[in-house]
Amino acid sequence: MRAAILHKTGQDTLDVRDDVVAVGFGPGKVRVRLRAASLCHSDLSAMGGVLPQPAPFVPGHEGSGDVVEVGEGVTGVAVGDRVVLCWMAPCGRCVHCERGRGHLCVASLRRLGAPGFRFGPGPDGAAVEASGFYGTGAFAEEVVVDRSAVIKVPADLPYELAALIGCGVTTGIGAAVNTAKVEPGASVAVIGAGGVGVATVQGARVCGAGRITVVDPVASRRERALAFGATDAVAPEDLKAIAKGLPGGGYDYVFEAVGRAATVRAGYDAARRGGAVVVIGAGAQDDLAQFTMGELFFNEKRLLPSLYGGADVARTIALVVELWRAGRIDLAGMITHRVALADVNEAVAQMRSGEALRTVVTLDV
Repeated sequence: MRAAILHKTGQDTLDVRDDVVAVGFGPGKVRVRLRAASLCHSDLSAMGGVLPQPAPFVPGHEGSGDVVEVGEGVTGVAVGDRVVLCWMAPCGRCVHCERGRGHLCVASLRRLGAPGFRFGPGPDGAAVEASGFYGTGAFAEEVVVDRSAVIKVPADLPYELAALIGCGVTTGIGAAVNTAKVEPGASVAVIGAGGVGVATVQGARVCGAGRITVVDPVASRRERALAFGATDAVAPEDLKAIAKGLPGGGYDYVFEAVGRAATVRAGYDAARRGGAVVVIGAGAQDDLAQFTMGELFFNEKRLLPSLYGGADVARTIALVVELWRAGRIDLAGMITHRVALADVNEAVAQMRSGEALRTVVTLDV
């Protein structure tokens, strides 16, 4: 089958090959024929080494397709079911899962780097093993994953829209609905107008936010965010002055969807006393955000990290599907580009440049 391989961390381009095999099928496993995948900035972060993922690996974690085979002991999904991939697969047994917080389960991270694909032969004449990004690997025509790494979705949800809710849309909408619990009439700022930021805008709008300000250095991205429910859009250098002019001297909620210490700090400064800064962006381990003990105590601003929607992923995905059915969120409009798997490096370039909000990689034969 065909798949895109990153051979070494730090490489800029992927090697699209047709000699790749999905491996590891057995008890508790599911084989999925992928139909669509979308590129998330986290894929680029893994390619560059910001997020840990041993190479070689198949990037991609926003993927959808059909179950074509189930292993012994698998329940809840059957051959023919339409599913999305879940890159933070819950074990169902740990304290987090038992408390309904399966998005915090780290069982899948213990398998980071486990072989999911085989290709080759390599330079030494032997087959080469590769993992899938965070146990998935959506830039492939087929994957073998744990049962917990697939979530069933309705058969009438188009594959390309289903792919979007595998990560970015669920992360952004969940941050507003689950983590922040934005109240009707609240003032909201969203720093970063990429896919996660735009999903956060839509989540804040669903919650009834009165003002939704998008902050991004790229004018075209700011303009695009207005179509998804932002009430205004500003450049980063204008945020501080606008925030000071609001009642209370800042926003009720500031969402950081970039993943950098500098923008977390800017978000903290733009929040009112007693407000909240919701950190969504996936950043580097050595990028340190700084606050004084005095300001943390005196301002009582809440720092609320939000991982994968801040709640049970299957439940958040079900909510997103309901909102889509009701016409309350726009998924199709978030797809700005489409490419075939053979042209996946075009998608990488579009994401790096900021040209694309979401590029869907089509995997139909």
